[in-house]
Amino acid sequence: MRYLPLSDAERGEMMKTIGVSSIDEIFSDVPESARLDGLIDLPRQKSEMEVERALKKLSNMSLSAGEAPFFCGAGAYRHHVPASVDHIIQRSEFLTAYTPYQPEISQGTLQTLFEFQTQVALLTGMEVANASMYDGSTSTAEAVLMAARVTRRNKCVFAPGLHPHYAEATQMLARTTDIDITEIPSAIDADAQVIDQIDDETACVVVQTPNVFGTLVDLEPIAKAAHEKGALVIAVVTEVVSLGAVKSPGEMGADIVTAEGQSIGNPLTFGGPYVGLFACREKFVRQMPGRLAGETVDADGNRGFVLTLSTREQHIRRGRATSNICTNAGLCALAWTIHMTLLGEKGLRELATLNHRRARQLAERLGKLDGVEVVTPRFFNEFALRLPKPAAGVVETLAGQNVLAGVPFSRLDPNAGLDDILLVAVTETVTDDDFDALENALKGAL
Repeated sequence: MRYLPLSDAERGEMMKTIGVSSIDEIFSDVPESARLDGLIDLPRQKSEMEVERALKKLSNMSLSAGEAPFFCGAGAYRHHVPASVDHIIQRSEFLTAYTPYQPEISQGTLQTLFEFQTQVALLTGMEVANASMYDGSTSTAEAVLMAARVTRRNKCVFAPGLHPHYAEATQMLARTTDIDITEIPSAIDADAQVIDQIDDETACVVVQTPNVFGTLVDLEPIAKAAHEKGALVIAVVTEVVSLGAVKSPGEMGADIVTAEGQSIGNPLTFGGPYVGLFACREKFVRQMPGRLAGETVDADGNRGFVLTLSTREQHIRRGRATSNICTNAGLCALAWTIHMTLLGEKGLRELATLNHRRARQLAERLGKLDGVEVVTPRFFNEFALRLPKPAAGVVETLAGQNVLAGVPFSRLDPNAGLDDILLVAVTETVTDDDFDALENALKGAL
């Protein structure tokens, strides 16, 4: 694509057409506080080669996950992705595939979506799953809207272990509706407090397990209390590998399950793109957002696949759409399905067991350090440490020593009063040498 700058005369003609006298008028709806005062601190021009050199120099200042002992989690996890996953998704028939509007020429895409849905339903313990969403946070926001439609109520309760970013994403969407959200202050092991907030006006409770502090949550008493009041339980999972080791949300009584699927088949990739998992009880399927691929037979009786439900605003009247999410994360969902197929049930269980065992080993070692306390009572592969000083400063100090020690909780929720809490995640990618490096660096920093 060629770069064709506009002349002053052409800019003037365009502004005249849209009815403004200056470029600044175009941005009149943007608050003054959000506008830059003057040019940003960048050179007016550089050659392409100079720009490449400058950006390379900037990128070299970063310490990537694969270059150092890495213990960051808090919703995005570094797992090993087999090379075969990347190889398969780059085949042209997959890489260029988009929305399967015409099933007769989209059978491969539809089948992979069908297989994806089947795997998600089995993993979450639910009866039906959709063909993916953007990520875990927007899936959760859509689930709250769905619960309001199903129950015809407008109150939602967030458990104190819900990831703050998931809470913010849902709050942002809820502000455009009449949904009233009750948030309980962040706490490491107090998710059962949602029970006290459930009443006859409650549409749903949103509970994460493992929660943002890594604590595994028993959903059964929460589900029992919610169902007695006619409310739904939305279970949130940010570390989907955990479902290879613990009881599924569906078995514990959840009505809707949302999850971040990044841990399977998808690398960290600087924060995205990721893949949102969404599953629910079959009786709620008509209110489920997104799309659903189904199995059928053609005129000759051969197995085939179609879009069974497609209640998006692209397909029906906007006022009747269950979601304004305009596409599914198709390539990421395919990577998820390929990796899950390579693992199989046995492989997933072994992977989950390895993650849990390694996390226990590190927690035991770090808990013996002076001034350090492991405060997560039950965990899968992530736990919270209480340090004798603010965790953010410790993380910065260790990063200077090429050790990425974890995520300070204050980065997720600066106002929670939990500045001394450090979230530490352990996956199969972490070695014994990494354990030694973290332990020795922490001793020096504390």
